[in-house]
Amino acid sequence: MSETLTDRVRAVILGGDFVPNQRLIEADVCEQFGASRAAVRETFKELASEGLVEIMRNKGARVRAISKAEAVEITEVRMVLEGLAAYKAAERVTPEQAAGLRAIVADMRAAVEANDLDRYSELNVALHAGIREIAGHRTAAAIIERLGAQVVRHKFRLARQPGRAAVSLPQHELVVAAIVARDPEAAQTSMQQHLRSVVKALESSPD
Repeated sequence: MSETLTDRVRAVILGGDFVPNQRLIEADVCEQFGASRAAVRETFKELASEGLVEIMRNKGARVRAISKAEAVEITEVRMVLEGLAAYKAAERVTPEQAAGLRAIVADMRAAVEANDLDRYSELNVALHAGIREIAGHRTAAAIIERLGAQVVRHKFRLARQPGRAAVSLPQHELVVAAIVARDPEAAQTSMQQHLRSVVKALESSPD
C-alpha cells in the first residue's frame, strides 16, 4: 500500500521533527512534501480528526500540544481498551504467538540489563502491538493506536525516566505470562495494573 501525504506528515509529527505548538505553514509543507495546497489542507483536516493537529480560524494549523492532564486521561482510556485486548489475546493465542511474546520479553530483559533504553522502547511498542494483533479486536486496536499517537512524546519522556524500564519490565512479564497461560482475566488485570502504573508515573512527572 502506497504511503499517503497524511501518513508522511503524521510520521514527521510523531518523529518529533514538528514540535508541539509549531505552526504548519501551508506553503512550506507543500514544498517539503511536493504536494498541492488542496492536498495539504485535506491532510491537516485528517490529522486534526486524529488529535495531532489543531486548525485555528484564520491562522492555519499547528501541531497540537497534549497537556499532562490530557495524557493521563488518554492513558486511563487506554487502560480499559488494552485490558480488553489482553483478555482477547489470552483467549486466542496460538503456541507460535506465545513463543513470539516470550521472545520479546526476553529481549526486553536483555535491554534493561544493558541499559539500552531506545531498544527497550522499541520492544515495548512491539509487545503491545503484538498483543493487539493476537487479540484480533480491530475496533479496540484502532482506538488504542490513535490515542497512543497523541501521547507519543509523553511516552518517550517517561521511557527515559531513571529506573522506569526496570519497573515496567516485570509488569510486562506478568501480562505475557497470563496470555501464554490462556488466562483472560489475569491478562486483563495485569495489563490494567501496568497502565495504572503508567498513569501514576505521568502524574508524578514534571509538566
